[in-house]
Amino acid sequence: MRLNRRRFLEAVPIASLGLAAGSSAHAQYGGAPPGGAMPSADMDTLVVLAGDTLPRNPAAEPARLQALLDRHAKPADGYLAGGAVAELEAKFSALLGKEDTVFMPTGTLANHIALRLLCGENRHALVQQESHVYRDESNTVTTLSGINLVPLAPGGAAPTLEELNAAIERAEAGPYPIKVGAIALESPVRRAQGASLTPALVAGIANIARAKKIPLHLDGARLLLMSGMEGFRVTDYCAHFDTVYVSLYKYLGAPFGGVLSGPRPLMAKARELRHLFGGAIYHGWQAALPALDALDGVEERYARVRAAGERLLAALERTPGFKVKRIENGSNLAVLEFAPQRLAGLEERLQKANVRLSKLNEGKAQLGFNESILRRDTDYLLKALAG
Repeated sequence: MRLNRRRFLEAVPIASLGLAAGSSAHAQYGGAPPGGAMPSADMDTLVVLAGDTLPRNPAAEPARLQALLDRHAKPADGYLAGGAVAELEAKFSALLGKEDTVFMPTGTLANHIALRLLCGENRHALVQQESHVYRDESNTVTTLSGINLVPLAPGGAAPTLEELNAAIERAEAGPYPIKVGAIALESPVRRAQGASLTPALVAGIANIARAKKIPLHLDGARLLLMSGMEGFRVTDYCAHFDTVYVSLYKYLGAPFGGVLSGPRPLMAKARELRHLFGGAIYHGWQAALPALDALDGVEERYARVRAAGERLLAALERTPGFKVKRIENGSNLAVLEFAPQRLAGLEERLQKANVRLSKLNEGKAQLGFNESILRRDTDYLLKALAG
């Protein structure tokens, strides 16, 4: 399949590729660095110490997609059936250790369908207060499926086992018992600065859920950012959950979409509900091809990203004029505080080194580690930050 620039830009708007048309590479990372506008960047060597995704030049995206098309004899799908979409679904099933996987155009739809199916007639679900399901989906689950979401762990990443047991007890042992239909967990939790639920905590929650016959859903939009975390392995982690959602565009280079994985009979129903809610779009290959390409070796790559981020944080901690705030059980985020002397000349150093930060606020910046950190060694990045 040949794809010219016009057809690609019609199919996939530039804004959806992570960079706005005509903008600098830094626009998606919180604005220009201190002191002024960002000049044009060399995207092939650019290191962005912010966000989850590898920065890309929108002008080069048609050629990237064409190269992917040239490697696939039959990439096209029809209403998300066949082609690269089916290949992606099979690849995710193997990665997550699930029987079947369904392509979803959005994460909101994936989470909603998962909770609707798991709850059935028991329309009472326990969620983290800081989760995407509770804070960022505009009451979708309640409005469209009548499921009452009960928020736990306000201001934190995850409920304790005691808090979870208490919530189940309140629902199921009251004067008018209510069966808990599902427990949804997000990990990493973006509203908790990327804090992750440890494998040990997830195992403890799963033990409670199994004893109470409550199904579990994982909003693992950024799940693969946990690669390299002590005790973490994707299939082992996902084994505790009945259903798992993973994003395609946050760090897998796709312009949109996600996947929902779980038991085959449940995923057959998920495909029916996807159509019912208007999610059976005509084509998904534009998202499936880049994600397929990114999945090869993804656990190893993000383990390397984690290790590179750790090396940089350790070097900054040893350097006077910097203060590092680590996130407990963090994924790829940390906060870096600059002493005034380190701010002097920072903009020029970063521009010369082709390194970008998120917007500084009162001398602090949130660091985010993505695959671009692998383009330079620790000494190079430390020199750009410290001088």
